Amino acid sequence: MELIADYIVVGAGSAGCVLVDRLSETGASVLLLESGPRDLHPMIHVPAGILSLLHNPTVNWNYSSEPEETSGHRRIHWPRGRVLGGSSSINGMLYVRGNPADYDGWSQMGCRGWSFDEVLPYFRKSENYKNDGDPEHRGSDGPLEVEDYRSVLHLTHAFVEAASQAGHKKSKDLNGAEPEGVGYSQMTRRGRVRGSTARTFLSRAKRRTNIYIETKATATRLNFDGRRCVGVTFRQYGTDRTAIARREVIVSGGAVNSPHLLQISGIGPADHLREIGVEVFHDLPGVGANLQDHYVARVSHRVRNAVSINELSRGFRLLREIGIWAFLGKGALTFGVTSAMVFSRSREGLSSPDLQLLFTPASYSETRFGELETEPGMTVAVCPVRPASRGVIMANSPDPMEPPVIRPNYLSDPDDVRVLIAGLRQTREIFLQPAFESFSARETLPGPDLQSDNELEMFAREKGGIIYHPVSTCRMGEDPMAVVDPRLKVHGIDRLRIVDASIMPTVTTGNTNAPTIMIAEKASDMIIEDAKTAI
Repeated sequence: MELIADYIVVGAGSAGCVLVDRLSETGASVLLLESGPRDLHPMIHVPAGILSLLHNPTVNWNYSSEPEETSGHRRIHWPRGRVLGGSSSINGMLYVRGNPADYDGWSQMGCRGWSFDEVLPYFRKSENYKNDGDPEHRGSDGPLEVEDYRSVLHLTHAFVEAASQAGHKKSKDLNGAEPEGVGYSQMTRRGRVRGSTARTFLSRAKRRTNIYIETKATATRLNFDGRRCVGVTFRQYGTDRTAIARREVIVSGGAVNSPHLLQISGIGPADHLREIGVEVFHDLPGVGANLQDHYVARVSHRVRNAVSINELSRGFRLLREIGIWAFLGKGALTFGVTSAMVFSRSREGLSSPDLQLLFTPASYSETRFGELETEPGMTVAVCPVRPASRGVIMANSPDPMEPPVIRPNYLSDPDDVRVLIAGLRQTREIFLQPAFESFSARETLPGPDLQSDNELEMFAREKGGIIYHPVSTCRMGEDPMAVVDPRLKVHGIDRLRIVDASIMPTVTTGNTNAPTIMIAEKASDMIIEDAKTAI
């Protein structure tokens, strides 16, 4: 049986849930297709449960990159949410808007309407900031609840003070008027539980009778009538079904799945599509190109005279924290992955920060991914936030169930290496400050024996990781390699848009969930405006 709706949204992630909510507010019917299940897994809703979700096949696509020389010939794990809420249901819950220069840069690249002044209203529209925020920058009545950490370990206070002692200005609100310097992290949370877009935007939309949600429904092909996209074929419980859109199909699969769906539907670089046996419908060479992601190297220290998350995650202390979380909505189980951060510049002369230093009062096992060490520890992840390296994501066959090939090309640009090494040295300088003197026993990573640029580069390539911010594989713009225009319409195809992190021309300065939600807020307004014009 065919399903019919005004709009079909493919993917219930950070963007898709926003779209369903905003479009259905107008009375239009909206069909949401999500490849994964409903967000019933209990660890989704415990903020500290993230480590148990990073490999969980029930809610995670569990992609991995191809082994590449630039990152130690390793396959690097790429968790992506496959559940209502998408990656907002399995991420570290950090709320980071990025730097105003990011969006002004988009505008200067030809993306009209995307300057910071033009996107700020959509950041404000989406959020309900629970703490004391500047009303010119922060919203107070949106569905997305954003708040400061309720519980902060002393090590985090020490990090903020040490960074200040090292010359980084304290910022009261890194998402407000002071997006540079050192400040405390903010989270998307609803009381004691995670505030995913499924539990915020989509939960509002569910009250309406004009939305339809199909879970475990994997889109396998976009359908066309001439140059118009008219619907989607999807596979659900082993059966192929068809959905028809009266107005538009909106692809919100994210930086991996959006280009993959376009490619297996015949939209992409023609030579590659022919090579893998896909009939070319529309030659669009930028689909799957321009991949950008945030690569990190970590500096870890063994802790003395203070409590870290490592000890709180085991034994009697864990039982105590469970009780604090259950009865008070506070404690270690409310923590995300990063409790404070620094935005800094790797060298003089830059107009905005190109480094993010993410502090966690915990340290991780080198042998088992995602497992905390047994001894007390603390870590800073050093991240060049404006990488120059570019990669690709390409379908490997016409089979929609075969995952695409991911080649990120990390650290292939020498400037990314320079910035990363500068960040490692800045982090070491912070750990040398008086605020940490009584808490740091010794550096465990990279280790005091590694001092030269060459040694730090080798460490970064062989031991570095990622913080799961892939973007830009369906880039917005007007040039020949752009996939969508500034209204997020796919070039050369009618009634088809892409709305997710894949449309970013460049990755933002920091975590990408908040910018993705902003993109969907702005896209919703554009879609509604265009519908009125069509009528």
